[in-house]
Amino acid sequence: MRLQRIALSLLAGVALGATAQAADIDRVLLISVDGLHALDVARYVESHPNSALAELSNKGITYTNARTPSLSDSFPGLLALVTGGSPITHGLFYDVSYDRTFFDPGNVSCKGPAGNTMVFDESIDKYNAANVSLDVIDPNALPRRRNEFGQCVPVFPHDAIKTNTIFEVVKSKGGRTAWADKHPAYDLVNGPSGKGVDDLYTPEITNVNGFDATVSVDCTVANDQKKVVAVINQIRGLKHDGSPANGVPTVFGMNFQAVSVGQKLAKDNSDGSCPQSIHTGQPGGYTDGAGTPSAVLAFGLQKTDEALGSMIQALKQRGIYTSTLFIVSAKHGQSPINPVKVNKPGHFADLVAALPDAGTNAAAGAIAKAAACSTGPCGFVQDDDVALIWLQDQSQTRAVVDYLNANAKALFIDEVLGGDELKLRFNDPAHDSRTPDIIVQPQYGTIYTTSKKKNAEHGGLSFADTNVALIVSNPRLPGGVLKTPVSTSQVAPTILQALEIEPEALKSVRVERTDVLPGLWNR
Repeated sequence: MRLQRIALSLLAGVALGATAQAADIDRVLLISVDGLHALDVARYVESHPNSALAELSNKGITYTNARTPSLSDSFPGLLALVTGGSPITHGLFYDVSYDRTFFDPGNVSCKGPAGNTMVFDESIDKYNAANVSLDVIDPNALPRRRNEFGQCVPVFPHDAIKTNTIFEVVKSKGGRTAWADKHPAYDLVNGPSGKGVDDLYTPEITNVNGFDATVSVDCTVANDQKKVVAVINQIRGLKHDGSPANGVPTVFGMNFQAVSVGQKLAKDNSDGSCPQSIHTGQPGGYTDGAGTPSAVLAFGLQKTDEALGSMIQALKQRGIYTSTLFIVSAKHGQSPINPVKVNKPGHFADLVAALPDAGTNAAAGAIAKAAACSTGPCGFVQDDDVALIWLQDQSQTRAVVDYLNANAKALFIDEVLGGDELKLRFNDPAHDSRTPDIIVQPQYGTIYTTSKKKNAEHGGLSFADTNVALIVSNPRLPGGVLKTPVSTSQVAPTILQALEIEPEALKSVRVERTDVLPGLWNR
């Protein structure tokens, strides 16, 4: 497919020269290395000049000031990459969130008032007697809603998206599509049609009440490798399992977890459940604020880079490396980088409940009621290194915002978004069933948890959460660094432009006016 590109030689964000020439891009390989910061890429490429990341950087544009467009949880992070939008248009804030029009999975007739949590994590899998996921979704575990015919139906992850994906657009133009990710819930990428991905592979990484690969970077690498094999099979023109297919997908890719797990682990293999761990008892994360990786994290980076190298080699062997646009980014970063900043004071609602006037203050009571709600239209509180609050009574929003701001120090709060301030960035919660009434961004390094297993988390709006890696590479592109601020939502329209498909075929691109990434092509 023909497109005009500008061959920019970029240093410190300044264009030193430009010539236009044609390049053939027939397919796009999109990789999300969860947790990978721009800083991680810079350090790794500098210390590993013969690495896969170095090769991709040397023949492509490295965007060092790329950020996710909003909250940095896995769902909105991935949807930014594949829809070109944010929760404003795709409607998903977290993998476990809330919708004021949904019903509990057990409410099969959708009786009573609407409003319920919207759970799309490993708990919606179908399991065998040994608590091992069958890598498919159990419809009985899904939230429910009334469809256009008034029927009470389960809501699959792909049903929850309010905008289309690159997979749906490419497939509508006759292309083949594939994706591999960490939970069956990533049926999400199929888009509202439910049919966007021809070859979806989702080996569960975290079994409920069963084996959890994320206890160790070693077992996480093994889970990642399943998906790497799938991608290499697809490069060879096969399906993910090696069965026959109709050629290499037009758009395909996968998600890596080893870096994210390496960043989060307080101690590798703390429960001894990963038999192949060679890092048992060792700390994960970074050793300092400059981003020096621990041995656990360094292993995750190394194995991910080796896997990227195997993909590059497979593309070369197939003779399609020069006709493939190779994009490496991340759904989210991880916070904090600096280990001395880690602060785990407890869950947000528990901190509110411990305030001196919590038993008598109506605002504190509103948070307690939402936090205690297990099912039904009584609100919800979700927390990690952010707190999302859906109130039962939305008229209390102003009072709750004022109360939280007045107790910001005790609650380790940096910023409270609610009312007009929240509506400047997201849809109005009074008219959008998904948008939280209040978003709390804690002080940098604070994770609202008591967990001893993790020393970092993602989901919030901090720089370490949102500043992620972004490399757009092709052997015909010169290497360069661009420091212009960009968003990961610009990846989706860039993919379509590379394939000579109008970016405006994506609803989010049209509504949010998302542009293609700069420095690549004439428009």
